[in-house]
Amino acid sequence: MFWTRLISGVVLVALALLLIIPGGPVLLVSTCVISLIGLFEYYRALGLHKKPAAWVGYIFTVLYYISFLLQKEAAFSMNEKLGGQAIWWKGSSIIMLIVCLLIALLFFYVFSYPKYDIKQIAGLFFGPMYVSVMLSYIYQLREYTHGKYLVWLIFLTAWGCDTCAYCAGRLFGKHHMTPLLSPKKTVEGAVGGVAGAFLLNLIYMMIFRDKLTYMGTKEIIILALLSMAGALISMVGDLAASAIKRNVDIKDYGKLIPGHGGILDRFDSVLITAPVIYYLVTFIVIG
Repeated sequence: MFWTRLISGVVLVALALLLIIPGGPVLLVSTCVISLIGLFEYYRALGLHKKPAAWVGYIFTVLYYISFLLQKEAAFSMNEKLGGQAIWWKGSSIIMLIVCLLIALLFFYVFSYPKYDIKQIAGLFFGPMYVSVMLSYIYQLREYTHGKYLVWLIFLTAWGCDTCAYCAGRLFGKHHMTPLLSPKKTVEGAVGGVAGAFLLNLIYMMIFRDKLTYMGTKEIIILALLSMAGALISMVGDLAASAIKRNVDIKDYGKLIPGHGGILDRFDSVLITAPVIYYLVTFIVIG
């Protein structure tokens, strides 16, 4: 099992490099595909994958990612005419898609009643928000100036925290953090994970500080410190995925990645970390 996980991990890192470094349409399409697979795993876990209404979530995901391509062109022309209102338009278009998703699901709920109950409709709506929208922040951060360097902060925070928490927990763990949900996770491991994520992000940004030309030492330290909050939140993402699996009585979301499980098993902490790091960079560094 160890060697299987290790080999799979190396392959995942290689794929991440191949997809994230070029960015642009390559990353957009691959993130969309990963989101669709993750959404299918989520729907399958809840027993919704064979429901016709599940296609609403898949269609939303595709249109949501296509909207990023359309926004680039539209925002360029709108910047000339509307100035700052172009930013408002970008956010408004995404909200419009989310509203359309909800309305479409309500159509299924009403006109096929009582085929769906409200819990199923809620699950069908939550899936695209939880998987597709959250994962899209990887692409969005990559599209920033110097995004090819900043985007790795997401993975250093999420996976770095996970790895450091595991090591610290094995060495020093005594006090259980969530005994009913995840008995092996400890308070000591959590502290080690947060500290490890801080150090990894700090070292990484100091190494590439010449590439991050608009960031001085002060900004690097501030962002590294704030990434500790991202590390804490990544644990919530991990535990939330575990809670969902316990609710539906499954061990893994899938078997796509040998030794790791499915897409959601590997990206559970990344899902919630990506938007946190994106907004930290947006408001603290770039803003």
